[in-house]
Amino acid sequence: MNLEADSGLELYFLNWQLVSNPPGMVKSGRFAVILVTDWRDRLEELDSEHRHMLEGGTLSQLFLGYPLSLSHPVFIGSFYGFLVGLTLLLPYAYFGSVDDIPIMESFRNWGMQTLMLITLCSFLGGSSSIIASVSKRPPIRLENRRRFLFPFPFIGLAIISVSMMNEIPDYAMFSGWVCFVLPGPLYIHLSYAPRWRIIDRLDRGLHPFEGMIRTIDKPESEELVANEDDELEEVVKET
Repeated sequence: MNLEADSGLELYFLNWQLVSNPPGMVKSGRFAVILVTDWRDRLEELDSEHRHMLEGGTLSQLFLGYPLSLSHPVFIGSFYGFLVGLTLLLPYAYFGSVDDIPIMESFRNWGMQTLMLITLCSFLGGSSSIIASVSKRPPIRLENRRRFLFPFPFIGLAIISVSMMNEIPDYAMFSGWVCFVLPGPLYIHLSYAPRWRIIDRLDRGLHPFEGMIRTIDKPESEELVANEDDELEEVVKET
């Protein structure tokens, strides 16, 4: 009977600590329980504006669906560099066949170029992560700015393709590569790296906005209208 009473007290004390203590190690007599709370659960405790900021758009939600160790800005940058390099495979193969370059040599040239892009984008992603940790600025949502970034890769690819056929000035070649690579690192620097830093602090049980002068990036009036339209659509769907 005493054993049952002790067990009941232990369970009561444990349940009380589950409610009152922050995530971590809970000790209760003979018991030691490690509490693991996902960052998504802690995200729900924030107000709607901060939650909207940290949830991000479709692309950020896709990346953050994986463990945070795998969705680090360095790896996201590497992945973007690989995708950018993948789009160059067809131009390398086509112009290699036109210039009678052996297919294996064209493939090797493409592989070296892709490896350089992966390294560059990975480095830029890591740099953005470090800058976000130092500056402690909030992420910027880019949904309503994507229309300005969307044409850049196509413009860059067109310039690079022309450079494979004809001699063009060095500054034009440089501008083509900048346009081709720019959108991914810019997205990571402005939006993803600051968001990942805050979510990583949430995941580790730390105060997410500690040391931040400004905890949220105030959207422009155009973005506010778009957000209101989205909320209105959700209400209509629910009804």
